[in-house]
This record gives sequence, C-alpha cells and structure tokens, in this order.
Amino acid sequence: MAVPGKAAFHLPPLPTIGEIIKLFRLKAQKQLSQNFLLDLRLTDKIVRQAGQLKNAHVCEVGPGPGGITRSILKAGVEQLLLIEKDPRFIPGLQMLSEAAPGKVHIVHGDILTYKMEKAFPKHLKKNWEDEPPDIHIIGNLPFSVSTPLIIKWLENVSKKDGPFIYGRTQMTLTFQKEVAERLTANPGGKQRSRLSVMSQHLCAVENCFIIPGQAFVPKPEVDVAVVHFTPLVQPKIQQPFELVEKVVRSVFHFRRKHCFRGLETLFPESGRLKRTEQLMMTANVDPTLRPFQLSMSQFRNLCDTYRKMCDEDPGLFVYNYREELKQKKKTRKLIRSTSEPEQTEEENHL
Repeated sequence: MAVPGKAAFHLPPLPTIGEIIKLFRLKAQKQLSQNFLLDLRLTDKIVRQAGQLKNAHVCEVGPGPGGITRSILKAGVEQLLLIEKDPRFIPGLQMLSEAAPGKVHIVHGDILTYKMEKAFPKHLKKNWEDEPPDIHIIGNLPFSVSTPLIIKWLENVSKKDGPFIYGRTQMTLTFQKEVAERLTANPGGKQRSRLSVMSQHLCAVENCFIIPGQAFVPKPEVDVAVVHFTPLVQPKIQQPFELVEKVVRSVFHFRRKHCFRGLETLFPESGRLKRTEQLMMTANVDPTLRPFQLSMSQFRNLCDTYRKMCDEDPGLFVYNYREELKQKKKTRKLIRSTSEPEQTEEENHL
C-alpha cells in the first residue's frame, strides 16, 4: 500500500548490467562460485517471489554487479542494505546508490560473520506470533556459501536471533537445483535429507521456479532454483537446534542403511545396542525404515526421547561418535608401533 504523498520511485537511466561488467572489468571468479544474472526479467521474477516490497526494508546478500538490486529498488523499497564481500563490485553498487539517494546502504563484508541484529530500525520488530515483519532477505547466493548460510540462518530462526530478532523475517534465495530439491523434499522422496528435515521443521519452504543455467554468465553446470522461506510460528520439533541437528545428522549418517544403524552413533560403544533399542522403542519408530522414509512426527518422537535420555545422563549429549573413532584409531596405531620389533641401524638405513 503506497504511503500518501509519496511518489512512486523510478531509477534514472543507467548503464546495463553488461555495460557495468565491462566498465569495471568485472569477471566472475570460479573459486568464489560467482555467476551473474543479466536478464532483468528474471531478476524481477525473483523479487516478485519475495512478496509485497513497497516501503519494505530489504537486505540483499551478494548483489554482485547489481541485477537483482535494480529489481528490488524498482519494487519501491524504503531501505536496501547490500552486503558484498568482493570489493570489485563496490564501485558499481555505489553508482546504483547515487541513483537512489538515501535508499541504499552498502556494507563491504562477509554475510557469514555480519551481525544482522542491528541491521534494521527497531520499530519494525513484531512479535513472533504476528504476521512477518516488513523485512526481507533476498540473494543470488554463490553455491559455495548457500548451504552453510541457510544452516546458520535456520539456527537463527530456532533461537529467534540474528535477522529473526525482528520476527519471522522472510527469505527468498537461490540454490543449486539439487539443493533446492533437498530443501523441499517430502518423506519417501529420493532427495529427502538432513537439510529437508532441518528446514521444514522450522520454516514453510517453497521451491518457486527454476532458472536454467544458460541464463547466467558464466553458465554453471547446473540449473538454479529460487526458494522462499517463511519461519513457522511453532517449530515442528520443540527441542533446541543443536539437539535436533545432532539426531537428524545421526539418522542420515548411513543414508542407505536402516535408520537403526545411524541412530547407534548417538551412543558410546558401551551399551550402544541396548540404548538404541530403547530409543527406537520409546519413540515408536520402526528400526528397519530407511532415513529418507521417516516422517516429521517420527523425527519429533526421536528428538523428544533422546532429550529425556540426555536429561537422565547429562554426559550423553556431548558424546561424539567421530571422536571415539579417532581415539580408537590412535590406540590401534600405538599398539602396532609398540608391538613391532625394534629395527637395527642397518634396517633403518635401508
């Protein structure tokens, strides 16, 4: 809804994105998995998936040469925060900032470490139970960053901190098509994974549309999907993020085997079989199911039961299966080295 007395915002004539790339001699860096989207019809379509942006506050992650940035500004936002790690893109973004006086704030920094708790005005905060605040996160994410970043933001959703200190902030982000399929996969689907459970237990996740690889410069080897996230009022599993993540990771540890095998890794070797049986029986989960077949309610039962077992045995949660394997490997090496006969000087020389 337009604010009375406020004229619709229009960008003045600007060089095209292609011209910006030539002007500043920008080249996508393979090691940063950068891909530019030059077609403004597609950038407009991405921005439309975010919803109504008129007078909203938006954070764009990794704007690069500024294609999506232009579409966000055309949508009539109140304020736009740009977080860009690569200094080569800053001059082109400053040109956009000058074309939209007072609307754009550019931060040269890494989104993985940037503190978003103070990124937006306090008056935008809403209660978690209310409608989402007038704040949006939008980004064409580099493939190398997308998965660790969404895991970090899902943890923020769980703890209601970071960009979610303002309420149920919505996100519209790009991922490799395969990652997007994992994020939205249903139980029983081939792509069902740890990412599916962690995202869907905290957010409503929608795979909006596919962008073919040839739309990007340089062309990636895979297609790209646009995914929209809206945090849920109530998570589907009412347990701390770290506990849910540990249980889900364990279940998918041996993806092709029965879920019993993965859940065993939650327990120390001593008493492992008995405690795994106890967990599955109490949670009422069939031990012969494959990890991708488990429903969200079965994951909830497993997490709730594991929490009770941790409450009864406070040392259980800190147990690390991988560390136990490392220690066993070290011990075996030590035994072998002490049991081997000492070599003579001649043998050492040979």
